[in-house]
Amino acid sequence: MTPETLEIELTNHTLSTTVYATVTGLAIDHKNSWFLLKSDGKTPYYPTPPSKILQPLSEDCAIPLGPPGSSISITIPRIAGGRIYISIDKPITFLLNPGPALVEPSVTNPTDQNFETQWSFMEFTYNHDQLYANISYVDFVGFPIALTLITSTGDEKRVLGLPKSGPLKIAEGLREQQDKDGQKWGDLVVKDKAGNLLRILSPNQGIVLNRSLFSGYFEPYIEEVWNHYLSHELKIDTQCHFGVVPGTVDGSSQKFKFLDKEEFNKPTTADIFNASSGPFQTGPNPLRNAIIPRLNAAFNRTVLLDCECEIPARKREKYYQMDVTNHYARLVHEANVDGKGYAHPYDDVAASGGGDHSGYVNDGAPRKLVVIVGGE
Repeated sequence: MTPETLEIELTNHTLSTTVYATVTGLAIDHKNSWFLLKSDGKTPYYPTPPSKILQPLSEDCAIPLGPPGSSISITIPRIAGGRIYISIDKPITFLLNPGPALVEPSVTNPTDQNFETQWSFMEFTYNHDQLYANISYVDFVGFPIALTLITSTGDEKRVLGLPKSGPLKIAEGLREQQDKDGQKWGDLVVKDKAGNLLRILSPNQGIVLNRSLFSGYFEPYIEEVWNHYLSHELKIDTQCHFGVVPGTVDGSSQKFKFLDKEEFNKPTTADIFNASSGPFQTGPNPLRNAIIPRLNAAFNRTVLLDCECEIPARKREKYYQMDVTNHYARLVHEANVDGKGYAHPYDDVAASGGGDHSGYVNDGAPRKLVVIVGGE
């Protein structure tokens, strides 16, 4: 069993003297209540339900990191669904709704008072069995964050994240891709009023802001996949007790059928990017829930025509090589120092024995987690 608390070291590698962290999550040993850490980095804060919506926190939960090059230590209890939000130059404003429910910052609501703030986050769960932490680019790319997990034996596990130049490199790559294919990849780049880079949205979040973005983009590839598997068999390794399940496209119904019982309609571009609509909606069927992540990841990576008819695909050099692909994910992986990071919702899908692609650290006996803000 893990200790009741964990030390987290926060290191400021930005150029700003004013950097703040806010820790949020559900306190496992406190009936899964909403939890934040007060500004001293030690004291828990469990918000009480307000009587009205959009009420301010009753405690200061913005933890100052100190000047560039310095580090501070904070202490957290066991937390599920944890996040460490980092903001530069000013704190993030969090609000409460009745429940209580925490109102977190949004990158798709221009009226959110944090919209012009430069912020980012990392995700973690610290439960009775282990610490699991990762950097997520599923919604957007902010400024660089890297992780080092130090175990009880002194071993170090690292996710290197983006270099300082990483976000600008991704933004430039998206503009170049737009010049190549005419798709509005450049619309994913969000700047502040002064023209400085704030963040880079994922295609899914870009579509939230503009429903017409990438309309029809994946459809030609989807047609190719469907036509190919009219006469070929796709094998999906569910990596669980279902084993490898075969599937083909039924010519009369135009549905992708697995084991002659799980049927998938053609997805749309939006379905592929958001991974939770159309044929990718999960539900009570465990077999279908095992197929969905692997099939969706293969569409984002556009490997279904070059995977030797088996997914998860083993040849990572084949990922994102089609002209029509998730170029946001491609550029995110290219820019990261170690090539790792969640760039779409099922980016943790990997062939058995193929190693991690998503960028996480975990251990059953963690001593300390180091979160480095700002890149090298």
